[in-house]
Amino acid sequence: MVLITGGGTGGHFFPGLAVAQALRARGVEVAYVGSLGGLEARLLPQTGLPHFLIPAGKLDRSAFRPKQGLEALRGLRAAHRLFQQLRPRLVLSTGGYAGFPMAFVAEIRGAKVLVHEQNAKLGLAARLLAPKASGLALSLPLPLPPGLAKKARVVGYPVREVRYEKQEAKARLGLPPGKPLLLVLGGSQGSLELNTRLPPLLKPLPYAVLHQVGAAFVERMQPWQDEDYRIAAFVDAPLAMSAADLLISRAGAGTLAEAAYHHLPAILFPLPPNLDGGAQLANARLYAEKGAALLGRYEGLPRLVQTVLEGGLAKLKEGMARLSPEGATGRLVDWILEAI
Repeated sequence: MVLITGGGTGGHFFPGLAVAQALRARGVEVAYVGSLGGLEARLLPQTGLPHFLIPAGKLDRSAFRPKQGLEALRGLRAAHRLFQQLRPRLVLSTGGYAGFPMAFVAEIRGAKVLVHEQNAKLGLAARLLAPKASGLALSLPLPLPPGLAKKARVVGYPVREVRYEKQEAKARLGLPPGKPLLLVLGGSQGSLELNTRLPPLLKPLPYAVLHQVGAAFVERMQPWQDEDYRIAAFVDAPLAMSAADLLISRAGAGTLAEAAYHHLPAILFPLPPNLDGGAQLANARLYAEKGAALLGRYEGLPRLVQTVLEGGLAKLKEGMARLSPEGATGRLVDWILEAI
């Protein structure tokens, strides 16, 4: 049996889910281990995958939280019992606080562990697990100490590999066919900052806008809605990115990997480092250095958008294409099969 573990957020959960489903399609016995409080607790029952939910304390970077420490200990005990029950041949951790307990216990018990890092900077779980792991799978090339570099491979970030013809995608979304489309994404929950600051800047431009605001913000964002400025709680990423000409977004690993797969240029507003340990800032800087995206500022944004759409798209598209994760799921599955 192969165990996939990771979650808490979509960025950690969806890559693991893609690999689990691909392994199952190849006839491998697989189960998913997630956290009781993570996104996966809601989504796993819909997948048909055998799955288990255990406690997983979220380690706060800014302060010690005794309650979270106790949750982490409960998670390790639950992971130990689960390991005894399932005896996996290999554990793949896709990170997040949900991806730590099962993989840590597996390392202690001598099982093979692969760690998948989605961001351009190793997260806390990856840093703790990687030294004893059998392998370290990277979504993006990043500098590593020699000991980790020997066990690392760049495999990419597993995404849904679905594309649509641009006009078909616009028609499905009910968007104007003749106008360039700006796609605004603030993550699956939406972003209060982007929701507040971007509409006044983008609405006056002669472009269509599709703005994913998050379910919690739909009602308050309705005054901005019209034929050319569409508000949505959530968008289907392959459809929306197939329709879009330019992405304006946070810099989550999943969003950027999907944009790269669709060769969709981006202007990025990463989370402040104190909120995510600097992961999004590292992602944004790497994509900018590779010529695939631009770091955004609210001041002068309308002019920047116009400059990109009127002459800067081609080079950014080439940069995104070079970072495309196409085939990532297959490469990670092949590594797992090789390891077992």
